[in-house]
Amino acid sequence: MITASSLELRAGARVLIETATFRVAPGDRVGLVGRNGAGKTTLTKCLAGEAVPAAGHVARSGEVGYLPQDPRTGDLDVLARDRILSARGLDTVIRKMRENEDRMANGQGATRERAMRKYERLEAEFLTKGGYAAEAEAATIAASLGLPDRVLEQPLHTLSGGQRRRVELARILFSDADTLLLDEPTNHLDADSVVWLRDFLRTYRGGLVVISHDEDLVETVVNRVFYLDANRSQIDVYNMGWKQYIDQREADERRRKRERANAEKKAASLNQQADKMRAKATKAVAAQNMARRAEKLLSGLEAERRQDKVAKLRFPDPAPCGKTPLMAEGLSKSYGSLEIFTDVSLAIDRGSRVVILGLNGAGKTTLLRLLAGIEEPDTGKVEPGHGLKLGYYAQEHETLDPDRTVLENMRSAAPDMDLVAIRKTLGSFLFSGDDVEKPARVLSGGEKTRLALATLVVSSANVLLLDEPTNNLDPASREEILGALHTFTGAVVLVTHDEGAVDALEPERIILLPDGVEDLWGQDYADLVALA
Repeated sequence: MITASSLELRAGARVLIETATFRVAPGDRVGLVGRNGAGKTTLTKCLAGEAVPAAGHVARSGEVGYLPQDPRTGDLDVLARDRILSARGLDTVIRKMRENEDRMANGQGATRERAMRKYERLEAEFLTKGGYAAEAEAATIAASLGLPDRVLEQPLHTLSGGQRRRVELARILFSDADTLLLDEPTNHLDADSVVWLRDFLRTYRGGLVVISHDEDLVETVVNRVFYLDANRSQIDVYNMGWKQYIDQREADERRRKRERANAEKKAASLNQQADKMRAKATKAVAAQNMARRAEKLLSGLEAERRQDKVAKLRFPDPAPCGKTPLMAEGLSKSYGSLEIFTDVSLAIDRGSRVVILGLNGAGKTTLLRLLAGIEEPDTGKVEPGHGLKLGYYAQEHETLDPDRTVLENMRSAAPDMDLVAIRKTLGSFLFSGDDVEKPARVLSGGEKTRLALATLVVSSANVLLLDEPTNNLDPASREEILGALHTFTGAVVLVTHDEGAVDALEPERIILLPDGVEDLWGQDYADLVALA
């Protein structure tokens, strides 16, 4: 259980939450909602104990499992299976059991005897923690999230960003924690895995707080809603499911508007009468009382909910370039003994629109990184054409320098742009005032997405490489980027699980990985987008 008392959260000088008191008990499945930058990620960090509130207190009882939006693991040489098992301490026990098995097989005398006694103690500890049934449970969770056995036997550094995130999600779900805090858990999941996750969370008996822009998930799972109102710096608590919450919010808004209209009408009438009576000295006091009554009518109203601000996004007019600004021939990439893809060739013509499809782990992100020059291919080459200007959006936001401020990241992206123009662009992406001085590492996932997109806007790129650009965005911001995709006249190479993004792009071609097969786009491929 988690209890927050008089909680206050700040981002620099900006107040995110002025004061909030609430509890997450076993059986509570809370949907934490609000626009990007409202403070959802900051709040979950505080609830998890990874950040300190400006004021107030958070009390936790039982184990808390926290999936951050940007999971970072320390040792990337650890096997994926061991990373998942570490949630219950089984990885260490299993490793020590294997070490003592070797000593029993190869040792002699006292060494062998000590190994046998130690193995017995380790086996007892292993069985206490769930034993072979727990191993099977971990494997089942992993497989349900699209992580087969061959992936579980690989070190984390050989996995794609999406696979590493799914390993972290599997670890948290396997942890058997009393309360789960999940920040955008459906990112990088295919359609089947999302369906499985919904069913898992719907029947979860502990406490749950989930941040998700997947409306099907929150509709299926949550039985309470915490709405972070960025305009009023407070949390509105709704003890109801998602559909009822939507209906209640709309009803509340209609009631506020109706009450305000009635009060304004009465106040206007009172003020009108007061103005007439002020002309007569004998009625001056009565006029003053009427004016006070009108003022009191208006001051007692609930504030009308303002519309959340949305970043205004339009990609730039592309810089002039030749007929084929980007080409690649015979690309292959492996990590250790793991072959990702071989002999992939492509030509990106001016204004062309290409979607890369493939199952998770097929190398989609790796191919974009090769095209962007972030990594070198094992074989083959990437050839820039005449006038190429690349814009690369990375799903893990690697293009942002976490130790530099929002403003410094933008100035690096557009060194020739004057400060006033940079600040104006940042303002259109909802970074204003002291927000531009925040280091990128403290931004939420949605804010990092907005900053990365802002750097693209000032780039004059004629070829955009976009890797899951709609992840972490609220619905209104997602619509903005889909509109920008639709109207951009340069070339786009897109990796996404978002069917809406593909519809907005209206692609001409697809590239299927890991084989590198190229084909014209057709609706037959549409069903593969969410599955890939």
